[in-house]
Amino acid sequence: MDERYRSLPLNPLRAFAIASRHRSFTAAARHMGVSQVAISRQIGILETYLGVKLFERSSHAVKLTDVGRSFGQEIAGLFDGIERATNRILADESDATINVRIYPSFLNHWLMPRLASFTALFPQYRVRFDTVVEPLDFRSTYLDLAIQLGHGSWREAKSRPLFDEYVDAVCSPACAERLADQVRASRLDGAEILQSRYRRQEWEIWAAGAGVTVGACNTTEFDSSLLTYSAARQGFGLAIGQLALLKPELDAGALVRPFARPVGTGAAFHAIWPTTKSLTQKTRRFIDWLAAAAAEVEPTRGNVTPLRPKSTSRPAAAPADTPRYAT
Repeated sequence: MDERYRSLPLNPLRAFAIASRHRSFTAAARHMGVSQVAISRQIGILETYLGVKLFERSSHAVKLTDVGRSFGQEIAGLFDGIERATNRILADESDATINVRIYPSFLNHWLMPRLASFTALFPQYRVRFDTVVEPLDFRSTYLDLAIQLGHGSWREAKSRPLFDEYVDAVCSPACAERLADQVRASRLDGAEILQSRYRRQEWEIWAAGAGVTVGACNTTEFDSSLLTYSAARQGFGLAIGQLALLKPELDAGALVRPFARPVGTGAAFHAIWPTTKSLTQKTRRFIDWLAAAAAEVEPTRGNVTPLRPKSTSRPAAAPADTPRYAT
């Protein structure tokens, strides 16, 4: 096979197709987001490859040659077809994909065990997760939805509460046995304390609400709650656990609550969507499914101490016949 046909110069071909349509290097450069010099260079590469002159150049303008005009008419339609096919694939992918920002711990402990029921109901959709932990800002993002912890107020967004957050000290059964005397005294001294990088105030919040004194302890910090909870399961110390997320591990006995003093933080997990674009049917369906799954979360048992009153900014529950998705 002729070596030339093994590697067609596609970038130069595309640059020429656009330049021939606009009959201008400047307009082609603007269309492609590159410099005029770059367009001229690409077309020069194509002319060398073909061995023909496609444009006549002067100090003030460029003009298609007869060969260039004919060749441009042939390949312009081909690139239009490629662009249409590509856009169709991208549109199909976008229509079928729900892009969700979510905490890794929430995804692992709560959502993943339930997600099969959503895919069974709506097999035409796929859910793509973004687990970046940073302040939520929908501007200039591809996100359709976020699941975040807060009080119902996010910039340029609407939210629907899923369930309240309750926390308690958790550890392995063996660790609880070692701490039995301290638990009875409601005082922790010299214990191994585990905490997450993004939730450094958890211990202070829980101790204040639970009435437990935390003295001088050895603290180990992890980059994520996933690692913190894993370390607690493996007996490395006490962690503050989000009870709704850890329910399976607590029910199975892999984790225990030695103090059994749950504290309501006043925050709740919310489904959040941007008001800067229309809410699609796929996202509505996912939000409704999330709300239905959240309604099955078992209420925290025992005496719960609220850390602070609920924020008045949190939306009240809407009647069943009230649209929940006004943007």
